[in-house]
Amino acid sequence: MTGVLPTNDDRPVLVLGPNPTPNGGMHLGHIAGPYLAGDVYARYQRARGRKVIFTTETDDSQTYVVASAGREGITPEALCKRSTAEIQEALQAIGISYDGFGPFDSMYKATVLQYFGALHAAGVFKLKTVRLPYLERTGEYMVEGLIEGDCPVCLASSRGGLCETCCHPNNFDQLLNPHSTINPDDKLTYREATIMVLPLEEYRERLTEYHERLAEHRRPHVRQMIAELLARPLQDVPITFPLNWGIDAQFPEVPGQVLNAWLELIPAGMFTTAYAANNLGRDTVPGELWQRAENLRIVHFLGFDNAYYFCLPHIAMLMAHGDKYVWPESIINNEFYELESSKFSTSKRHVLTPQELLTEVPRDVARLYLALTAPEYQRSTFSRAGLDKLAEERLVGPWNQLAGSLAKAVANAGDDSIRLPVSPGARGRVVTMLERFDLGYEMPTFNLNRSAETVLVHIERLRQRAAVLDGVGLDEQPEAWGELFLEVKALVASASPLLIDLVAAAQEAGVFDGSGVLVTGAYDVTDVRPFAPPLLPTTPLGPSEPAGALG
Repeated sequence: MTGVLPTNDDRPVLVLGPNPTPNGGMHLGHIAGPYLAGDVYARYQRARGRKVIFTTETDDSQTYVVASAGREGITPEALCKRSTAEIQEALQAIGISYDGFGPFDSMYKATVLQYFGALHAAGVFKLKTVRLPYLERTGEYMVEGLIEGDCPVCLASSRGGLCETCCHPNNFDQLLNPHSTINPDDKLTYREATIMVLPLEEYRERLTEYHERLAEHRRPHVRQMIAELLARPLQDVPITFPLNWGIDAQFPEVPGQVLNAWLELIPAGMFTTAYAANNLGRDTVPGELWQRAENLRIVHFLGFDNAYYFCLPHIAMLMAHGDKYVWPESIINNEFYELESSKFSTSKRHVLTPQELLTEVPRDVARLYLALTAPEYQRSTFSRAGLDKLAEERLVGPWNQLAGSLAKAVANAGDDSIRLPVSPGARGRVVTMLERFDLGYEMPTFNLNRSAETVLVHIERLRQRAAVLDGVGLDEQPEAWGELFLEVKALVASASPLLIDLVAAAQEAGVFDGSGVLVTGAYDVTDVRPFAPPLLPTTPLGPSEPAGALG
């Protein structure tokens, strides 16, 4: 055995989380899906020694902001400012390691306008007269987050534009029984408007080939949604709307209209990628890193309810730019996460934020539990009783027993500078361990549930090994101890994308050398230095308090 991890793809990778809408803060349902997944994937790439840019920013142009602000009786601008601060606080609290959280500023807007402007100049968009819901009382068109009704495809309750249940579009006048989300008693009529649209059907052949080629990078629900949509004529996608909120499209054919906020997200990714790269020391401009000459991979993490736009209209618009930009390789979706088997609901006060949970639970415990129960393929639920049971029986309890056994052996030896031999068999087990973790952390088989379960399996396996050696001196069975220390070290490294405070404490204690704890060859060794592993805390740490170590 060589101790070499599976090769995979060592190209630099751009990791994009969905742009959160700043119409409120973040609860665990948001975190347990795309944000934790994106963070774990980015951390794994960094641990492998690869170049990574992980980024997101708020989606201020959404009509959901207008609707929420209207219900609260405040301005959309005030709501955006407050919510953006709450969103950043939640992401930072749970340890989402983005490299840059892009601002919604003039440079952002210029990037979006340049992206759309190039397509407009090339004649990609077409004028179309459509019927839109209209509120006579205020003289406003009511679209997207401003209206709610029944989905014409699955009949579930849906907001305008896109159904979050079946992920099919309901453009223009297709929503059944629509009503205002600000004031449901407002009577809606319909009025014609001439807008710009993207004729998506023209991209059918290229979209079909693209998704067939990358089918293994799509989860079953998204593959089903794509197949359903491609089995019928693809709807024209609205590019502009006659609204008062959003970025002015500046197209002479539709003066005063704004861009469809849903379609800002690719140029938004180009902007935030450049913003993050500049934070990391690379001088670049928006869109440069997306050019094919850069030879990067792009990975999107998102909820299923966003998948239509990312899988079809966004890809079609990238295609319309010709061969200039790279197209996303992996689009990894999640389903809905519930709180004690009921849907998260801010209005009904059935909600739990990361900040609230972390006043009672250590961050590593929260992250591991969220990963273990994340809604990867179907709805799942957060249970406080389940979290406590996990911590006691499978994570904190067993890990601290394992760490205690190793720390006691080091203390009894009185010399932690000695080297213990490592057999070829132990190196082979480490390779096996790393290969299994790679399946859970890497594309196209990325899976938070499996990664978290693999951490727990190896904690228990090594705890049992340590229990057999408990009370035996390092000098009495040096090879057995050497094997155990090497495998525990590899386990901490493999768990590092999830147990971020544990690995930070291990690095502080000198368990690891250098920054990439999973670089190729790191465990291809013939001896190992014994060490006292850090403990997992049983109560939350302070904001600057490191995880403790035994010894």
